[in-house]
Amino acid sequence: MHASKLFSPLRLRDLTFPNRVFVSPMCQYSSPEGMASDWHLVHLGSRAVGGAGLVMSEATAVSPEGRISPADLGLWNDAQAEALAPIAAFIRAQGAAPAIQLAHAGRKASTTPPWEGGGTIGTDKGGWTPMGPSPVRFSPSHPIPAVLDEEGVETVIQQFVEAARRALSAGFEVVEIHAAHGYLLHSFLSPLSNQRQDRWGGSLENRMRLPLQVAHAVREIWPKEWPVFVRISATDWVDGGWDLPQSILFAERLKALGIDLIDCSSGGLTPDAKIPAAPGFQVPFAEAVRERSEIPTAAVGLITTPAQAEQTLVAEQADAVFLGRELLRNPYWPLHAAHALGTEIEWPHQYERAKI
Repeated sequence: MHASKLFSPLRLRDLTFPNRVFVSPMCQYSSPEGMASDWHLVHLGSRAVGGAGLVMSEATAVSPEGRISPADLGLWNDAQAEALAPIAAFIRAQGAAPAIQLAHAGRKASTTPPWEGGGTIGTDKGGWTPMGPSPVRFSPSHPIPAVLDEEGVETVIQQFVEAARRALSAGFEVVEIHAAHGYLLHSFLSPLSNQRQDRWGGSLENRMRLPLQVAHAVREIWPKEWPVFVRISATDWVDGGWDLPQSILFAERLKALGIDLIDCSSGGLTPDAKIPAAPGFQVPFAEAVRERSEIPTAAVGLITTPAQAEQTLVAEQADAVFLGRELLRNPYWPLHAAHALGTEIEWPHQYERAKI
């Protein structure tokens, strides 16, 4: 047995993750009225049983109009928090940190699930009007979003705060603010979608204002001993859009507010971006933000093998890795990855007879 960086502890504030394999937030589109169900207990719980150090729920809408689809998970009322509480408790009981991502879909809201085509749901069919910083639609098939006025912007900030309070009451130890993938906060960051000329748009400082205010407000109410993450799209992959240099400046500002880790993804703002997807293609973003903003980062995106994940951390390109598809294929990937790396992690007692 030898020491593995992937399976070494990571401490952020007073919370120690047993290893650096993190479950990426992955939408399940299986929450009528925003309510978690037995599906979520099994889906998230099995990844905790499988040995991940952090298990993060899917993008969880802070308001009904902030949903991507009618069946998105939500935290805009107390009943939703109560439904999530036993799931967070189960994750924690397996030794993993229970985490939740808070999100607002913005101009990408009111669509069907991917397996139904992902098309827009009109207001005449039970959908709702998406909202954004400017009247710029996501794609030709999406409606022009309603422009958030000053009162609307302040309402969104408060919705994130109230959702974070409910997440805390449900027993989550980590909260992540979703400022990536073309959703509301990212759409304020990018000059392609934010064409305002008031204090919420125009200059970089103004475009960052809403995401920074959300981050500040959530950090203020989250316990000081527990971390707050922010997921970013480090680039839009489109000329003239949000890019890595702006992301580095944004990360510096987030660090000053007390944010503890930047979860570095990319893309999602436009449907026609040419993204050079390949194994580890987003790792350089995590490395650049980590080095230049001097803040812990997590890498995500086509990280599939134990050796690849280990090398990312050994090379100090990131402090943790988020896995998505690979953990959908195999919830017990961490248990097998540890063996492949010549190290040992504890298996659930109930599964020890199958231990390699």
